[in-house]
Amino acid sequence: MDEYLIGVRLHATAPADDYRLGGDLDAHVGDLVLVETSGGGAVGEVRRPKRELPEAKRDRLFHRVLRRATDEEAREYRERRAKEERAVATCQQIARGRGLPMKVVDVEIEPAARRMAVYFSAETRVDFRELVRDLAREFRTRIEMRQIGARDTTKVLDGIGPCGRQLCCSSHLRRFEPISVRMAKAQDLPLTDSRLLGNCGRLKCCLLYEFSTYQELRSYLPRVNTPCQASCGGGGCMTGKVRSLRVLKQSVVVGFPDGTEAEVPLDQLTWEGREHVKPRGEES
Repeated sequence: MDEYLIGVRLHATAPADDYRLGGDLDAHVGDLVLVETSGGGAVGEVRRPKRELPEAKRDRLFHRVLRRATDEEAREYRERRAKEERAVATCQQIARGRGLPMKVVDVEIEPAARRMAVYFSAETRVDFRELVRDLAREFRTRIEMRQIGARDTTKVLDGIGPCGRQLCCSSHLRRFEPISVRMAKAQDLPLTDSRLLGNCGRLKCCLLYEFSTYQELRSYLPRVNTPCQASCGGGGCMTGKVRSLRVLKQSVVVGFPDGTEAEVPLDQLTWEGREHVKPRGEES
């Protein structure tokens, strides 16, 4: 029997994890399905389409998608989610009444309503002991407060990025990778440009996507201020210095002693140490 992996999210604050999907069961993004969990079974929403189970992962243990959710299970799931959304507004109102500098982002209520987790963001530490007592009286259940960071907050709230598409963190990213200024520098992006920041106010996750490509392409080029010789046709060469790089074009701007500059393709350039640079496409 053919087997697939499919991404299912059990709650808005949780990542979409991979579950094993049998070939006789079909599910699409947005469908509600019943999946195996360590505590039995739970209803979740399909967030990533099914894909073939890679050969390298066939020996790994994945929880299974048991079946599509019944109408009753889907109704209970949606009703609980609507109740959680109302609880967010109530929690925020009570927190504001306490004068607490925090933002309630989401609420997760267990199906049996024995516990309610309140996810919030705050710039500083918050003393929420009195708030917990207020919430316990309001909802008559055990309250757990969980502080999350700016990137997780944006993931839960969702939105549209400057590219015009749904935020990567909300649509397909399974975990957050460290993003550094070095990645922007490697791609010759202006570090003072506010467009480097995502909706969360942190460096955009998409800076990671092309970083490795830029690193590889840059490794074929000389460093800025490296003395070099540029072929000028007819067998002649002009000596100059590298002023700047055109990484994607695989060329450099060379400054010459007479004050002029010219963009020179990599195949028309020589410099000391070039013999140690591995040509593109050469296998290690």
